[in-house]
Amino acid sequence: MTMTPAPPPASPPTAAWRFARPGEPEANSLPEAFASVRVPDAGASWLRRFMAFVGPGYMVSVGYMDPGNWATDLQGGAQFGYTLLAVIGLSNFMAIILQSLSARLGIATGRDLAQACRDHFPPVVNIILWLACELAIIACDLAEVIGTAVALQLLFGMPLLAGALISVLDAFLVLFLMNRGFRYLEAFIIGLLSIIALCFAVQVVAAQPPIMALLKGFVPSPQIVTNSQMLYVAIGIIGATVMPHNLYLHSSIVQTRAFPRTVPGRRDAIRWATWDSTLALMLALFINAAILIVAAAAFHTTGHRDVAELEDAYRLLSPILGLGIASTLFAVALLAAGTNSTITGTLAGQIIMEGFLRLRIPHWARRLLTRGLAIVPVVIVTALYGDRGVGQLLLASQVILSLQLPFAVIPLVMFVSDRGKMGEFVIARPLALLSWLVAAIILVLNFKLLYDTVFVAQ
Repeated sequence: MTMTPAPPPASPPTAAWRFARPGEPEANSLPEAFASVRVPDAGASWLRRFMAFVGPGYMVSVGYMDPGNWATDLQGGAQFGYTLLAVIGLSNFMAIILQSLSARLGIATGRDLAQACRDHFPPVVNIILWLACELAIIACDLAEVIGTAVALQLLFGMPLLAGALISVLDAFLVLFLMNRGFRYLEAFIIGLLSIIALCFAVQVVAAQPPIMALLKGFVPSPQIVTNSQMLYVAIGIIGATVMPHNLYLHSSIVQTRAFPRTVPGRRDAIRWATWDSTLALMLALFINAAILIVAAAAFHTTGHRDVAELEDAYRLLSPILGLGIASTLFAVALLAAGTNSTITGTLAGQIIMEGFLRLRIPHWARRLLTRGLAIVPVVIVTALYGDRGVGQLLLASQVILSLQLPFAVIPLVMFVSDRGKMGEFVIARPLALLSWLVAAIILVLNFKLLYDTVFVAQ
């Protein structure tokens, strides 16, 4: 059956978007996939309509369980037991709120977050925002390079540097999946997510963590703020969980659905997209918590509290848990997480570049550029400090991501709280207050990290 794509959204009033170019033609986000996924009409069952919107949320959830999360969750569990489960729960709650706002922005305005920034801020501010976004993409890509390289080393004995160089070839995987269609891309990602979830479900069962200790871990402790080492890891967890480039990505890929670009059609799409991302992020919560739980049960309670490297976790898991396949499952899940993250990172990079600059370059060129920039630090650190220095580089990349969050979070909350831009889809005042509170928490934690790093740490 041939499907006619939905027409592009109407341009908003110039007064709402101060720097929109009236004479410039409309540019759909991800034009090759815009409105390419069919949505059943209003007479279809709720399940069919919901399933039509399932996919973008899981693509976004990839960023919440990428290899960068592994480093911070692993270190947090090994050093501090179950205490930082509260931080994982808090960051996941913030992620659910922010991703729902991102989906709302894309559906209601027909703009992704990068396009919205371009039409609202003056050019000099947009350049700063774009550079901050690119830095976040490189930091995220750095985590993917390290995670993929370590997984290949653990599974096949491949040198770390060789694994990092091989990871460049993922550009061809992205091209292949995009050419097949956006649904194929989503199916591939959901399949790898299922593998990750299964691997960690087996490891959690083998670890047999005490239930009461788990429940206590989800209750926030004042020690998280007062202990500088714990705070550093906690902020790293937030930076690895609430991913700035995911806010740009989600506002774009929700527009791949061919929902009616009318008020009822947009309202319906916002509802289903919110359900999709919320359920997908609950899966991310399980996986992030599972990494920390396994680390706490296997390492913290057995005296291996200095475990912070992925390689150490791989080597110790099977002997400590008494499950021969545990280490292999850990490495397989790590490889799946790294592969998944490269795909969403590529799309986010394309969306950011096209949205801020209206500049399009081939996917393979974009991937090779960002991956090349990410490989350079890996090569330098490996040459100077060996494989052991890569773990610290991975943790540092997540702190960089955390520092970039305000550049994405503040514009997003500004836009969805503005009735002139959102019309009747503007968020309610209580949700706006909660969203600004989330933004304030992120800012305060980042300022605390900067103060400790610059003035306290020597």
